[in-house]
Amino acid sequence: MPQDPHATFDQTVLDMIEHSPIGAVPHTPAYVDALGRLYASHQAYASADHKGGHVTARSLTKLPSFYASNLDDFMAGKIDTEALETNASIFDRYVQSLPAAQRTKAESLRLMVAGKPAHHRAKHGTTAVHDPLHTLFLVPGTGPHPGLPGNYLHGSVFHLGADEASGSWVVQVHDCDDGAALFDTPTLSDVLGKLQELLASAPFHLSELEALGFRPN
Repeated sequence: MPQDPHATFDQTVLDMIEHSPIGAVPHTPAYVDALGRLYASHQAYASADHKGGHVTARSLTKLPSFYASNLDDFMAGKIDTEALETNASIFDRYVQSLPAAQRTKAESLRLMVAGKPAHHRAKHGTTAVHDPLHTLFLVPGTGPHPGLPGNYLHGSVFHLGADEASGSWVVQVHDCDDGAALFDTPTLSDVLGKLQELLASAPFHLSELEALGFRPN
């Protein structure tokens, strides 16, 4: 197969983004074209931390994901829902991972991201009358809009419906605004398996989640 004539230059642009403290590249036609290719191939995203800056997907692979530290024990049936690490604690660990300059902005988003289960459940209508599970996670990535500080998407696993027999289990992922993707299934085991698949796939753009069975929401 013929070699991509743009590959060398695009690699240079990725290197330039990673070596810039604000993820900047020159605003010339050649660089704009390269950014277009890199965005289209999900190798570069808009930076959540620097307006007009960029971040590379390969740099985000070095970042941790945040979710209940004892999720494996829950999945193995060793603990119940009440024993899962709290959303507030998960969010605390995310904030502490950020550079000091980004923590204030992250804290301002705490209620939106890690609010009480009732805060989230109220958005899903009158059928959501109980909350057997609502657990937070944050993963590196982006969507139609940039992510949270540090270039993180946030999401949760929760249950919808009057009872577990008739309701559905949901994994929902959000950027910093109205970009979102959703996966739902009748069983808890399936939704937790999908969460593990999602965590293993980060970083990603929300549009890439269609390959994992998610739909825009």
